[in-house]
Amino acid sequence: MTVTGIARRCGLSRTAVLYYESEGLLRPASRTASGYRRYGEAELLRLEQIRAFRHAGLSVGDIRVLLDQSGGPAAEVLERRFQALEFEIELLRGHQRAIARLLRRAGDLEQDEMITKEKWIEIMRAAGFDHAAMNRWHTEFERLAPQEHQEFLEYLHIPDAEIGLIRQESAKGAQAK
Repeated sequence: MTVTGIARRCGLSRTAVLYYESEGLLRPASRTASGYRRYGEAELLRLEQIRAFRHAGLSVGDIRVLLDQSGGPAAEVLERRFQALEFEIELLRGHQRAIARLLRRAGDLEQDEMITKEKWIEIMRAAGFDHAAMNRWHTEFERLAPQEHQEFLEYLHIPDAEIGLIRQESAKGAQAK
């Protein structure tokens, strides 16, 4: 099979196949006299494994470990990804619960009453957020919607210097992920 052929068989783009090759995850079985890559059934199976691991959200580095080492590390890598997903799901569930509580309380807030930083912190604590959870909330807000995060902080009438510090810390947390 050619690059295009193996890509089509796996439902990937030609670029994806070449990327996996450049990352050392896939190697052509041979090359033609003209230098074209040729792939066989073994490479097709390996590419299907790569695709399955990517679909599970594994990083290229984790996939490399899984493909290059047989036995023990697979369970460890998959368990680590599973735990990361559990954390992300729980974080999102926490966001859902907080929003539901806020929606229930929305009727209690006067429309002309200004929401301040202090009032927002009070609401978040009432929704079950501790300091660490609020930091994770800011980190995810900054990572997923930086402009909206800025606007939200401005809406709370937080001084510009403090907004800068909050966003800087949030961005550091997002980069660490």
